[in-house]
Amino acid sequence: MNEKKLVIFDMDGTLVDSSITISNSINYVRNEFYLPPLTHKDIISKINDHSVNPAQYFYKSQTFTKEHERLFSQYYSANHKSELMLYDGVIDLLIELKNGGFKLGVATNAYRVSALESLSHLGIVEFFDAIVCYDDVKSGKPSPDMLHENIKIAGSVIEQSIFVGDGERDMMAAQTISMDYIMVDWGFSEHKNAIKDISELKNILLSSI
Repeated sequence: MNEKKLVIFDMDGTLVDSSITISNSINYVRNEFYLPPLTHKDIISKINDHSVNPAQYFYKSQTFTKEHERLFSQYYSANHKSELMLYDGVIDLLIELKNGGFKLGVATNAYRVSALESLSHLGIVEFFDAIVCYDDVKSGKPSPDMLHENIKIAGSVIEQSIFVGDGERDMMAAQTISMDYIMVDWGFSEHKNAIKDISELKNILLSSI
């Protein structure tokens, strides 16, 4: 049997319900650039839409700039404690995986400062052997750069790793390097053939070793 010793998680929409904070942070940046606000629904629907350039869609820019990052992090840092929450069952899932001998990683398109603030505030940062963020690699998802870096840090290999996410960008990153992938359906996107609850995900992962 092909052992799965490293489980890499997407963060937003998979481990953390950060939809309100992300939406508000993006609109905070837009306001600073004199752009009108977008609806919460519109922002969340575009976060995992690989057909759009998010920098162009959200900020009318070809790429994310240092000023975008600074302003986004400014709002995020000031408000994440009141707006973020873990999805039900996440802590129990992480505990059981660690007790089962898994190494755990995070691959997130969030900036490192915001990601570490989130994971620390929610009390789960210590579970992870590797945390790789947007500004840690040359290209964010759907590029597989974050997955490669997680594997390197955790001392694993593709064949013994699996990625869990909630969006097309996540799936594309895994498929590019032929890494096993599990799509979940409690986050920012809706999928027909996806895992519907964390207990089901836990059973699948624990049965893979």
